[in-house]
Amino acid sequence: MTMKRFDLLTLIIVVFSACGRTSHETEMDKYISKLMSQMTIEEKIGQLNLITPGGGIPTGAAVSTDVETKIKEGNVGGIFGITGPEKIRQAQQLAVEHSRLKIPLLFGSDIIHGYKTIFPIPLGLSCSWDMELIEKTARTAAEEATADGLNWNFSPMVDISRDPRWGRVAEGAGEDPYLGSEIAKAMVRGYQGNDLTSNNTLMATVKHFALYGASEAGRDYNTVDMSRLRMYNVYLPPFRAAIDAGVGCVMTSFNDVDGIPASGNKWLLTDLLRNNWKFDGFVVSDYTSVNEMVDHGLGDLQAVSALALKAGLDMDMVGEGFLTTLKKSLEEGKLSLNDINRACRRILEAKYKLGLFSDPYRYIDESRPEKTILTAQTREIARDAAARSFVLLKNDKNLLPLKKDRNIALIGPLANNKNNMLGTWAVSGDPQLSITVLEGLKNATGNNSNIHYAKGANISDDPEFAQKVNVFGTRIDIDERTPQAMINEALMLAKRSDVVVAVIGEASEMSGESSSRSSISLPDSQKKLIRALANTKKPLILVLMTGRPLALEEEIQLADAILLTWHPGIEAGNAIADVLFGKYNPSGKLTMTFPRNVGQVPIYYNHRTTGRPNSGDEFQKFRSNYLDVPNSPQFSFGYGLSYTTFAYSNIMLSKNYMNSNEKITASIKLTNTGKVDGEEVVQLYIYDKIRSITQPVKELKGFQKIFLKAGESKDVHFTIGINELAFYHHDMSFKAEAGEFVIYIGTNSDETISDVITLTE
Repeated sequence: MTMKRFDLLTLIIVVFSACGRTSHETEMDKYISKLMSQMTIEEKIGQLNLITPGGGIPTGAAVSTDVETKIKEGNVGGIFGITGPEKIRQAQQLAVEHSRLKIPLLFGSDIIHGYKTIFPIPLGLSCSWDMELIEKTARTAAEEATADGLNWNFSPMVDISRDPRWGRVAEGAGEDPYLGSEIAKAMVRGYQGNDLTSNNTLMATVKHFALYGASEAGRDYNTVDMSRLRMYNVYLPPFRAAIDAGVGCVMTSFNDVDGIPASGNKWLLTDLLRNNWKFDGFVVSDYTSVNEMVDHGLGDLQAVSALALKAGLDMDMVGEGFLTTLKKSLEEGKLSLNDINRACRRILEAKYKLGLFSDPYRYIDESRPEKTILTAQTREIARDAAARSFVLLKNDKNLLPLKKDRNIALIGPLANNKNNMLGTWAVSGDPQLSITVLEGLKNATGNNSNIHYAKGANISDDPEFAQKVNVFGTRIDIDERTPQAMINEALMLAKRSDVVVAVIGEASEMSGESSSRSSISLPDSQKKLIRALANTKKPLILVLMTGRPLALEEEIQLADAILLTWHPGIEAGNAIADVLFGKYNPSGKLTMTFPRNVGQVPIYYNHRTTGRPNSGDEFQKFRSNYLDVPNSPQFSFGYGLSYTTFAYSNIMLSKNYMNSNEKITASIKLTNTGKVDGEEVVQLYIYDKIRSITQPVKELKGFQKIFLKAGESKDVHFTIGINELAFYHHDMSFKAEAGEFVIYIGTNSDETISDVITLTE
């Protein structure tokens, strides 16, 4: 079959398949079919090539070469790594004014938790349990990024993460598929809005498809081995939620799935994503993940590139295996023209949906950045988001909130450290524009404040470790003074103060990509500082910055209060001051379990039942437990304290029995029993007493964040239908089984009240 005959056949197929589509879709099909009929094979393959000119912070070592020539020759479909209206206009002009067919480029970026206005890391944001807030942060990021000329974002990252050794837990929403799904939908809505052709919306990319969060040993890029049941019930739901929310792009993961790397996995990219889930956007590889299939052992670059294209991958990020090998594979009969056409069409459709064919410069407006990026309003959103993401882990004797007139010793390597406020994957942010904790506390207390600062310790004293962390700039600064000299200075300050606030934790790049840790404890330098401060017997508050759950057994015993702030973003210091001084009552709840020690990892609340369960934390021989530590975590999923207290009534059910067509309402009365206004995240969990397969001990199936004034009460209602009781079976059908279900409602996954409902046949 000649190329012209094939393109005519393709056009006929498109016209017939357009029946039942909207007029916009039909117009798009016609436009793209006409365009493709004019394209050479080289130009079609060129659309599948995503490049970076370098100069940013790429995730691998490679950058593209001779970019200008490739654009003019139609060998580039998209670019990432450049920003700003002027630079993007120049690149777009090369494509639409100097290439033969004038096809516009996509411009993408990793906008993970804000563009210039950096919000808390995603794991921190997830602890707000506030979908409206999370959507607002994504909307703000889209406004800023599009003002700088971008139209495509490599976010949200929705990998379920149950192993805190894996550094990329910082980028996701934690361990639970239900909560992760709700957050995935909120972020897609925030980025994409209701109209992708609007110049203030970004095409979102859900990543990393799939199972990346289950890398063995918590080591980045490592292998994954998992049953289909666990895939469907735990790891895939957030991806499905993003697809159902209309996400425009999917990015593949580095790991293998059932022994085949995700970027070349036909079951994953075609059978599941396209045929089952009906995804109609395009699929892009992660950074050089096509090339990396060579090291997976699947063949040379030509072989793995053909494998990826046939599997359903549409765009090759940076590796250029598509660009350099697909034509040869076509000539050798190792793939078909239809394979290339299919991928090319999907890229062109994305550009059409973004309105780039009607106006390739629609995202380029030199007047927007100053009015839109990093304004007082966006900083206020960041400050509010940070405060709402903090989790109060301990507060003995109601030490917090502090009074502003107290004499405060502010100590620690992260107390006055701009370089670490933003957190990992803040590639567009400027750390020097962030607010430190010292600045925030002084802003809150005025010029005559009683805030006195000492560094106290390095984040780490190990220069070799620091060198690994400081790849993208100084994050661990090793002081010229000796560790003991810094501790001595801190102790002198502490002894003259009423209370000690120690800001400790991880440097921003101690978590994130390629930042796995086999130990999840604080570095020894900080442990020594905390011990010394505790020995002064002054009230000790730890402000903990981290990108992952940490093992804190000793610190929990030594501190009187612990406020977990994750890496809070550009308004870090102001938000921390808001919470420490009681301007905002902390309401965050953990979305990842905190282990007692690394030996408990992986640890998560919704573990499956076992034939020899251990009842409680007391050791029982021949039961599933440890000799040296209880099974229970240090802090459970959903845990978080407040400056007030909440009381739950018994559960009230609208009825005790339901069939598959009915629903039951489960309600509780929530009362703020303290003296401070506050918010509580009311959580609904369900346990299926008898199933045909082993089941989790409980599963989150709903939550509501409720604000109550001091002394106020409110009835909180949850609707339970068949979907809340259903699960995936061995045949991958999603259905519920008749029987009894325990309904739990409470303040976290461990502290709940319960009742029982019955699903009839």
